[in-house]
Amino acid sequence: MGGILGIGTEITECLRIARMIERHGELFIHRVYTADEVRYCQSRRQSTQHFAAHWAAKEAVFKALGISTRRGVARTDIEIRKAPSGRPTVAVQGAIKDIVERLGVAEVLVSIAYCRTHATAYAMALGRKSDGESL
Repeated sequence: MGGILGIGTEITECLRIARMIERHGELFIHRVYTADEVRYCQSRRQSTQHFAAHWAAKEAVFKALGISTRRGVARTDIEIRKAPSGRPTVAVQGAIKDIVERLGVAEVLVSIAYCRTHATAYAMALGRKSDGESL
């Protein structure tokens, strides 16, 4: 039977992410965020908070999967999307997708919250049912 394979949480200061963007510009942005994430965050009124929230979500997903960015995986292999309902969703590609498949993860749920100063996220990796189907 499937179940929870891992959980992760992250909190980050919005000012820290703003400083990283200011200091490293496009280099930082394109190492961390996918093109769709950049478009989404930049289109928002409080773009710094959205960039910070996406950072926190990616870090929470790494923790839920039990992996480190030092293992040769890219933050852009995780994309935080928004479902039509407004709920954040997680899409994976590249090395992260391979890890997810190897671990038997059927889905990664994520919850995001932010205020002016901080962004936080919680992620949960769910396994497949014993018959191989997703939860």
